[in-house]
Amino acid sequence: MAFKIISDGSCDLGEKRAEDHDVTVVPFYVEVEDGSYKKEIEEIPVRDFYQLMVDHPDYFPKTTLPSVQDFVDVFEETLKENKEILCMCISDKFSGAVNSARNAAQIIMEDHSDVKIKVLNCRVNTVLQGILVLEACRMRDAGYGLDQAYDRLEEMIPSGRIFFTVGNYEYLVHGGRIGKLMQTMVGGLGIRPMIILKEGEIFPAGIARGRKRSLDKVIAMFKKHFQNTREKLDDYRLVIGFGYDYEEASLFREKLMKVIESMGSSIKVELFQIGAVIAAHTGPYALGIAVIPCFDRP
Repeated sequence: MAFKIISDGSCDLGEKRAEDHDVTVVPFYVEVEDGSYKKEIEEIPVRDFYQLMVDHPDYFPKTTLPSVQDFVDVFEETLKENKEILCMCISDKFSGAVNSARNAAQIIMEDHSDVKIKVLNCRVNTVLQGILVLEACRMRDAGYGLDQAYDRLEEMIPSGRIFFTVGNYEYLVHGGRIGKLMQTMVGGLGIRPMIILKEGEIFPAGIARGRKRSLDKVIAMFKKHFQNTREKLDDYRLVIGFGYDYEEASLFREKLMKVIESMGSSIKVELFQIGAVIAAHTGPYALGIAVIPCFDRP
């Protein structure tokens, strides 16, 4: 039986990409300037949310996760398609969305004993979650069953990485990702943090002074990773995640492509805009490289 893929808003696929790949997205809620909460994408476009942060740099919006009922509503709608369900959620170390989805699945399956729903804790987020979802779509389209796809995704997740930097420390501090002491120490020095996300957690990977050096260091971290693992780039899916500045991301991709060519690969690299729920914690100027193994690599 064919299965339907559902993800939460952390996947950052954007409306068109999600529609093109038949992925249903359950949005998070983000705080706007008046203190109310709106559904990302559906009620406030991502670009408008970024503009709000850029225009009000002292404003640090909060987010809240989709409710159990939000997932129940989507699952019930999907039942009309007579398909099994694979629901792919942001790492449980960042959000409780996966628990909302699991509770919703339990409610649905108690009422419909013939329904099969599997909820995957992706242990990643943002654009890395997005390309993991797209690999799930490739498996679905290749004829994989739900259990087979779920098991293969579990095998792939530990190899996923995001190498990234942000514009400053402030959003990470307000989001509880780094301590205020660190911000006080480096906040006025033009120092940018270098960060690696893996297995649902962020790990410090050094610092760089100035934006240009921080972006160069992101590429260096990416290159070093593949030198250490000795894996083939062509066996991976790569994407650049960016925030507010599309032009900067395009120039960054040009630099990255030259490095990729020097590594003997011609792999394509798309640009994905980081969504509102992640931007609320990283700020408008996050930029990085996400990598995940292709499901059908040798």
